[in-house]
Amino acid sequence: MAELQFFTGTMDSGKSTLALQTNHNHATRGRVGRIFTTHDRAGQAVLSSRLGLTHDALEVDSDFDFWRYVVSSLTAGGRIDYLICDEAQFYSPDQIDQLAKIVDELQIDVFAFGILTDFRSFLFPGSARLVELADRMNVLQVEALCWCGKRATHNARTEDGVMVVEGDVVVVGDVADGDDEGSVPRPRPRVSDHPTPEVAYEVLCRQHHRRRLTAARAKAVSLAPEPLPFG
Repeated sequence: MAELQFFTGTMDSGKSTLALQTNHNHATRGRVGRIFTTHDRAGQAVLSSRLGLTHDALEVDSDFDFWRYVVSSLTAGGRIDYLICDEAQFYSPDQIDQLAKIVDELQIDVFAFGILTDFRSFLFPGSARLVELADRMNVLQVEALCWCGKRATHNARTEDGVMVVEGDVVVVGDVADGDDEGSVPRPRPRVSDHPTPEVAYEVLCRQHHRRRLTAARAKAVSLAPEPLPFG
């Protein structure tokens, strides 16, 4: 029986890598699939992993209809055995319903990959609907770590190095990685007279997300002079 499976974890936990591996495993067994993504860090119509792996994909915009696409493809004589759906947190609840219908009515497997919560720690609507409908929900075993060494559970957004908890939910960036030049985040588009801030993301444990204590801020605090021992 076909299934709707949801694979989730924080940023930097290997979701896109697993999506590419899942596609490889099925394709090498002769199955025919389609790969979908949206708002990928590498640009439109590309599924990319931070390990450097990429694959062409179909871009999912707000008007994309999964049911119509699959039915049209099958009617035209195409073959579809499974769907790989990356960045599924950005899909609308209606699009998640379409994926569930494809599984139930057409017996096509759907493998969805995405993060649960945004930088404010609120559930993405697409992820919430996947939690409600998925036959199986799989939490990735590759744990991303907070700067303190604890398991990271929250995704934080920084602008010019300062953690923010307000703003647009969908802003493309990447996880900052120390001095790695390959992880320079994409600037956040903004129409104003002020310079465009540099947007990055960082995974944190709940405690440090709640305290807005990023790695950079923790380092700055640790380098600050000790207070004088006066009353």
